[in-house]
Amino acid sequence: MHQHPRRRATLARLAALAASGWLGGPARAQSSAAANGNDIVIGQSAHLSGPLAATMKPVIRGQELALEEFNRRGGVAGRKVRLITLDDAYDPKRCVENVASLIDKHNVTALYGLASTANVAAVLPLLAEKKVPLVGVYTGAPALRAKQHPYFFTTMASYRDEVVQMLRNLSTVGRTKIAVAYHNSPFGQLMLPVVEEVCRELGSTLVAKAPLEISGSDAVAAAQTLAAASPQAVLFIAFGPALVPFVKAVRAHLGVPLYALSIANAKPLVEALGDEARGLAFARIGPYPLRATTPLTRDYAAAMERAKLPVDFDHFFGYSNLRVLLEMLRRAGRTVTPQSLVTTIEAAGKIDLGGYPLSFGPQNHHGSSMVDILIIGPGGRYIQ
Repeated sequence: MHQHPRRRATLARLAALAASGWLGGPARAQSSAAANGNDIVIGQSAHLSGPLAATMKPVIRGQELALEEFNRRGGVAGRKVRLITLDDAYDPKRCVENVASLIDKHNVTALYGLASTANVAAVLPLLAEKKVPLVGVYTGAPALRAKQHPYFFTTMASYRDEVVQMLRNLSTVGRTKIAVAYHNSPFGQLMLPVVEEVCRELGSTLVAKAPLEISGSDAVAAAQTLAAASPQAVLFIAFGPALVPFVKAVRAHLGVPLYALSIANAKPLVEALGDEARGLAFARIGPYPLRATTPLTRDYAAAMERAKLPVDFDHFFGYSNLRVLLEMLRRAGRTVTPQSLVTTIEAAGKIDLGGYPLSFGPQNHHGSSMVDILIIGPGGRYIQ
């Protein structure tokens, strides 16, 4: 299949960015249990250190709760699943090193939970070479999905799906003059063309755009740049600590609706905004975890209660994502191998993970396009 020139250019840029290693940091290993030769081992590389590490901690804990629950219920026909997580500090070069170690040293059956667009792009060639699947990541970058990869599977909607839903919601109330603030990073630089493309497709006009440092140190200047174009709404194509100063700057300089990607919805940041969070809209992917109305959300609520933790989106992000891989391992059976896991996922068709519908096939490695919009109401409560 021939790729569109923009897609080829974007993928080439991804590879270049991945090779550049734009952030550095130490690597350290964590495992969920002592080594056991009978365990099914899966591996993860994620930012456990660095400026974005705080947003990953509850996600990691949510994964742990899902794994503890799964093993307590018998694992894969009596075999426990063990997750090894290595720190890459959001650095693509270190991520590749981690993944190589997980495959060659730890003999993982699958990779899971990589958490950066550039990192995933960097490891895709290695996965094809080693024939080990990556199932479930914490990036919805559409460029990663532009071409079918035999060993790459996702479990959540793409960022493009999220942008489409945001702009559709805004257009229904006549807000079609859009401004965008985007991370001054590989993530943001790759997402900006996606926003531009979706605006053209849906008849919205992108009237202004401004890069935003990960720390949010330039939030006021970015908001002022956008305000000069008099937009009717702003998209926050970023995540992490920049959310707090940018929301405050938008409130002070624009006073228009602000829509953010699902990965920006971090509980500590929303709490830090206090009353200024009211009216902030987030894309939501997956079921709504704050009400235990489905088997999946009931399981999650019970797991959080056992851990004496309050139910939130952050932990659910990790919990629900890992549940998909665990279900596929269960279906693959006790003698699961990397290749039999790939075959199992491709043969899964439509499945319902306790209220979370997904669909996979030989030509469909991306199981969900489910997106909804949440708005923060009075007292920090979410309104669907």
